Amino acid sequence: MHAKIYEVKDGDFIVSNNPEKLDIEVIYGYLTKSYWSPGIDRNTVERALKNSLGFGLYHLKEQIGFARVITDFTTFAYLADVFVLDSYQGKGLGSLLIKTILRHPSLLHLRKWMLATHDAHTFYHKFGFAALPNPQDYMECRQPAKSDI
Repeated sequence: MHAKIYEVKDGDFIVSNNPEKLDIEVIYGYLTKSYWSPGIDRNTVERALKNSLGFGLYHLKEQIGFARVITDFTTFAYLADVFVLDSYQGKGLGSLLIKTILRHPSLLHLRKWMLATHDAHTFYHKFGFAALPNPQDYMECRQPAKSDI
């Protein structure tokens, strides 16, 4: 399933899930230096974008933020790779980005959203996210990164 194009404007700022607007240079440039994916391979970023629902945050036509949603469009979504460029932080733009994602018509009926963060718990709490009530019920399987997939 592909989600319909959804855009929200707030003054000179726009949040859009139009994949044609995404600037891979901005996204890759940020992710490769982030704490959650330092040195990530560009091919990996491109494949993740292709197989996820990406949301760009724009000031006029310049991309200044990003988030992607991994979802089945039916019951579950995982929010990943959320960022706003440093020079635009502290202006409520991260909130605009998250609110727009959570209000996307193709995602409104999902039963569960998840994300992982080291340092933004207070920020995400404003949108209804909370620590896992039973973390012992959740498991993960980590594999070595493979850039040749």
